Amino acid sequence: MAERSFAREVQQLTVPAGTQFHGEGILAVTKALLEAGVGYVTGYQGAPISHLMDVLADAQPILKDLGVYFEPAASEAAAAAALSASVHYPVRGAVTWKSTVGTNVASDALANLASGGVTGGALIIVGEDYGEGSSIMQERTHAFAMKSQMWLLDPRPHLPSIVKAVHDGFALSEATNTPVMLELRIRSCHLHGHFTTRENRRPVFSLKDALEHPRRDSSRIVLPPAAFQHEREKAEHRWPAALKYIVEHQLNQFIDGDIGHIGIVMLGGMTNNVQRALKLLGQADLFGDSRVPLYILNVAYPLVDEEVVRFCQGKRAILVVEEGQPDYHEQHLNTILRRHGLDTVVHGKDLLPMGGDYTVAVLKQGVQGFLEKHHPAAFAKPVAVALPATSKPAGLSALLPPRPPGLCTGCPERPIFSSYKLVERELGLHHVSADIGCHLFSSMPPFHLGATTMGYGLGASSASAFNAGGQLGAGKRAVAFMGDGGFWHNGLTSGIANAVFNRHDNVFVIVDNNYSAATGGQDVPSSRVDNANRSTRHSIENAVRGVGVQWVRTLTNTYDVAAMRDALREAMASSFQGPKVVIAQSECMLNRQRREKPQRAKAMKAGERVVQERFGVDAAVCSGDHACMRVSGCPSLTLAPSGDALKPDPVAQVDSSCVACGHCGEVADAAVLCPSFYKVHQVHNPSGFERWRSGLRGRLVGWLQARQQRARAQRALYPS
Repeated sequence: MAERSFAREVQQLTVPAGTQFHGEGILAVTKALLEAGVGYVTGYQGAPISHLMDVLADAQPILKDLGVYFEPAASEAAAAAALSASVHYPVRGAVTWKSTVGTNVASDALANLASGGVTGGALIIVGEDYGEGSSIMQERTHAFAMKSQMWLLDPRPHLPSIVKAVHDGFALSEATNTPVMLELRIRSCHLHGHFTTRENRRPVFSLKDALEHPRRDSSRIVLPPAAFQHEREKAEHRWPAALKYIVEHQLNQFIDGDIGHIGIVMLGGMTNNVQRALKLLGQADLFGDSRVPLYILNVAYPLVDEEVVRFCQGKRAILVVEEGQPDYHEQHLNTILRRHGLDTVVHGKDLLPMGGDYTVAVLKQGVQGFLEKHHPAAFAKPVAVALPATSKPAGLSALLPPRPPGLCTGCPERPIFSSYKLVERELGLHHVSADIGCHLFSSMPPFHLGATTMGYGLGASSASAFNAGGQLGAGKRAVAFMGDGGFWHNGLTSGIANAVFNRHDNVFVIVDNNYSAATGGQDVPSSRVDNANRSTRHSIENAVRGVGVQWVRTLTNTYDVAAMRDALREAMASSFQGPKVVIAQSECMLNRQRREKPQRAKAMKAGERVVQERFGVDAAVCSGDHACMRVSGCPSLTLAPSGDALKPDPVAQVDSSCVACGHCGEVADAAVLCPSFYKVHQVHNPSGFERWRSGLRGRLVGWLQARQQRARAQRALYPS
């Protein structure tokens, strides 16, 4: 169950040629793939392109009608390897994943693909997850394009440009027998706009044709001596062919300006922000015209010497706008200019930040510095419009509390870590290896668990070296966490099977929340739901036993803190020598709420009786210990005044986001509900009997309250 359905939006994919298509960037990419006659699509979900996978999944009937095959891959490596279908056959294929972590995983397959080359167009659509909003390490895809000699497109954030880049990517790939990478930033994936459609095309050469007419060319297989020939082919044939295609089809853009002695060179993805910065400095308008000449690199790699020289000829200086480190383009432009005898000054990271998002505010400051240095006349008049100061107001950090990332309200993973903290009190601190996924939030308050994270599904492998503890006489075992998504992605083989093979004595906790929750709620092989297009309900316990694990405990309710605590304690203190696996199952609360909320709303609208549970805290009973928060950290728990002058400390309070999982009260004393918590049943559309009973209760409570008030008043008048 994906976090968002595109069932309605994908109907636009069938509109006829010449229609104005309106929608998100990811919808535009899907439409462009169909227009380009793609034969197969696969990939692995992950922001920024999670929704592209969701769109493709919802569009499966449309893809099938056109003869296009789609499947979600088990990993990015599996997706990249699928592009081998385009090596010998003129069938167009596309894959997608989050970069750079996904490209790391796929790197081996990509290197082999780029070495042997392709016959059909091979397009790799990567979500460039870079900047302050990124959830990964700060790296860029550019290095992979350079390393493997794949061409890298970086279209401007503009739907017609993105659609054109998809078409250009396939054509460039086929013209050069080289896979092409198309990078899309988060802003590009989710920007809205419109473009004029072309007709959807069935694959000219399909997978069916390939199966019925198999062919092979041993020179495309990466074996010596062919591998050396591939290297020569890249330099002597593919590279010149790419440069020729880029120039002849004008993939890069030039915008002329009247300030001819300077210019700005930028990646396509930076175009909108650069033009906005120039507009704020009074050097451009809202329609894309600029006084400063612009060279827009929709092809980020390779650079074309003749275009660079033509743009820089006669210019005193240029500014290079590229996010992140290293400064690949700045170095390459310097090399090209010096090689051709031009003395144009190249500015880049000297005026712009070395890393981080190049927002409009950041670019405005850098462009202004460039203009002040080489064209001070630009500021002869006051700038009409300027952004407000970007410096942080004094004392703001003291006023705003930190907001570290955390688990959702009611998350079934929260009680796992609460249980672990209870065991930690008994057995002491242990080394904990974490993994990619929601459970990585356990490294933040209030749990403070997890010392490292090495990659998706590598939590178990991260604890490998600590297996030496048995040989060295250590009294503690290492503990490793991973999610079900990471388990099926990589963890079964590189983690659990490796632990069996090497006779690890560590403890492995597999968080099975029914979905690949961290990437948007997509199904995995162990999902306990029926999926018409996929095979699900494959037990993780059967899988780990299948590779040789003997000690396995499966808990089907993570909210049972006592059971979770006991299972973890048993695993960590067991005399059994060998890998010990605890499988903790409960459905992802976010996905559960996505499913149940619309059902409840529909039922209430239809007048059906609906019961919703909520928890509350009795301020008179709450001791102010706040263990419910210290060992839980649920976002629905907060502090409130006690309302009692004799109890000055604040008490716990449950806000309206509560989903009644019950963990807060239970964890306060490990399966003994804290007495200050109570459960409320809110009834919508109650029956007549329930209304009568509620009224009777109200009158009875009112009578008892009045009686109590009278007794208090009497005692006040006649104290004993």
